[in-house]
Amino acid sequence: MADNTSDLNGKRIAILVTEGFEQAEFTEPRKALEQQGIVTQVVSSKPGKVQGFNHHDKGDQFDVNLTFDQAVADEFDGVLLPGGVINGDQLRVIPEAQRFVREIDDAGKPVFVICHGGWVLVSAGLVDGRTMTSWPTLQDDIRNAGGTWVDQEVVVDGNWVSSRKPADIPAFNQKMVDVLHQASLGEGLRGRGDQQGIGLPG
Repeated sequence: MADNTSDLNGKRIAILVTEGFEQAEFTEPRKALEQQGIVTQVVSSKPGKVQGFNHHDKGDQFDVNLTFDQAVADEFDGVLLPGGVINGDQLRVIPEAQRFVREIDDAGKPVFVICHGGWVLVSAGLVDGRTMTSWPTLQDDIRNAGGTWVDQEVVVDGNWVSSRKPADIPAFNQKMVDVLHQASLGEGLRGRGDQQGIGLPG
């Protein structure tokens, strides 16, 4: 149930997925966002429905709100990038998905990424100078792209919040909401490489 007194009420978050995303990394963060009154929009390759996975097994299908070529970053307040190896591998080579995350990041809006979702950030050329976590198999990709990879349940670096896996979702959700509140209150999100005290002056 949404908290209608929230400063986040009516904010819009795009969720970028293709077939094969890790379902829990989609449904649980989306629920946490919607409980704050945030409107979520599912963005994918084609209209209709998109297939979630529970690890290697097919899960549920979810409605797609916009296709990648329809989504406009200026109309959103942030982006959520769920994981899943199939999803992450497909998403990273879609030019419109890369463009979308670059425009969100260039505007200083929050980027929330978990598990294999980090691949699109690597391919979009955004990881250089960043500190983040991910599913462990991405660590070489992140380091080779100029990022710093750490093994923590959740990492906050400027406008980015990253986590490793479904077990990290509670910590991921809390940091995600914290960062959105700080951005909404106009406190600002500090720059690259700063993992401490997001939104604090200085």
